[in-house]
Amino acid sequence: MPVPSPAAATQGESELSPAPEGAAPMKEKKKRPALDRRELTRPRVAPRAQSRKAIMEKFGGAASGPAPNIKKMGGVNSVKNMLLEWCRAKTRGYEHVDIQNFSSSWSSGMAFCALTHKFFPDAFDYAALDPAKRRENFALAFSTAEKHADCAQLLEVDDMARMSVPDSKCVYTYIQELYRSLVQKGLVKTKK
Repeated sequence: MPVPSPAAATQGESELSPAPEGAAPMKEKKKRPALDRRELTRPRVAPRAQSRKAIMEKFGGAASGPAPNIKKMGGVNSVKNMLLEWCRAKTRGYEHVDIQNFSSSWSSGMAFCALTHKFFPDAFDYAALDPAKRRENFALAFSTAEKHADCAQLLEVDDMARMSVPDSKCVYTYIQELYRSLVQKGLVKTKK
């Protein structure tokens, strides 16, 4: 950085000493105007974003209505909730079954048994089941669904028995498969 010349320092000028030969000359800094006291206390507001209409015009689209090829759908959660409600409706009245979610509500295996028993009541005696015998409940429900509904046994009995609370994604996936299998068998009617 250039150093002010002694003459400039004594005269109170702000000139800088000339730059050495071969060096690029430095530009003088412009003095910023003093800020008004009101400007210091005024909150800063970000510039307003462009309106949706302006953005759409910029990119050549219409500003009204939904984007093309996009339909409002309930999404995964609504399908999940509908399936959960379906399970509740089908297992209503079954002892030891209170379906509130796709994890802890299925931990004893009784909900799986109740659901399969609802569609195949002659396959086993639900009243004889014990909620404490989790492994047997899982094995019975999965084998019955596989035998009578052709439902792929996506869950392992040992894995389910090992977990105190089943993984909700695994249970949800299995219930989806069971539902699909029951629909294919004509045991569950769907709206077209």
